[in-house]
Amino acid sequence: MTNPYIAIIPARGGSKRLPGKNIRLLGDLPLLAHSIRYAQASSRIQRVIVTTDDPAIKAVAFDYGAEVIQRPHELSGDEAPTVSALQHVLAQLTEWPEAVVVLQPTNPLRPVGLLDEALDYFEQHNVSGLFTVSPNPHKLGRIQAQRFVPFNYHFGQRSQDMEPLFYENGLLYVCKPSLINSGAVMDETCYPLVVTHPYAAVDIDTEADFAYATFCFNYYQTQHKSNHP
Repeated sequence: MTNPYIAIIPARGGSKRLPGKNIRLLGDLPLLAHSIRYAQASSRIQRVIVTTDDPAIKAVAFDYGAEVIQRPHELSGDEAPTVSALQHVLAQLTEWPEAVVVLQPTNPLRPVGLLDEALDYFEQHNVSGLFTVSPNPHKLGRIQAQRFVPFNYHFGQRSQDMEPLFYENGLLYVCKPSLINSGAVMDETCYPLVVTHPYAAVDIDTEADFAYATFCFNYYQTQHKSNHP
C-alpha cells in the first residue's frame, strides 16, 4: 500500500462510572498504555495518536511515546460520538493514511496476532472497514406485559440448535478515512472479524469490569510465563 496505517486511540476524561479509568493501572501499566503499546508493536502502524481533552491522559500518552491531538471541549462530552473525535484528528493531518486503526482504551486486552489478521483481510478485500465481533451464546428475549418473550430461540430449544448471533466486542476497528469522514466508524459494507478469545469479553466501564480485566490480565500473564520458561 502506498500510504501507511495510523492508530487513533480516543480517550476522553470525565468518566462518571469509573473516574480516571483511562490512566488507572492494569498490571503495571496505565489502561491507556496497553492500547498504545499494542499499536506500537506493529511495524505496519506508522503513527499512534491519542485524542483527548484531559491533561493527565495527555501526560500518560506522551510518557508512552504516542502523539497527542487536543480534543475540543464540544467533542468531549458524554453525548459526543467517537466518530466526531476521529474526524477532528483527520482534519489535523496533512495527508490521510490508507486506513485508520481505532483502539479503544477500555478494551485493553487483545490477542497478539489479531491486528495483523485484521489488516491482512483489509488489504486483500474491497471493504470500507472491518470490526471485531464475538459469538453470543445466550438465550435472549424481551419482557412484554410482564412476560418473557424469546427473541433468538423458542422455549425448550437446545443451545446448539440456535441460530448463531454475534456482538460487537470493541477490540479494534479498521476504517477508511472516507468512511470516518462520512460520519461512521462502520457500516453494512464493513467486514465482521470473528474473535473467540476470552479477551473479547473485557470491556471496562465499571469497577466490576476493571476487576474482571485484572483477573484476565493476571491469569494470561501467568499462563504465558508458565508456557515459556
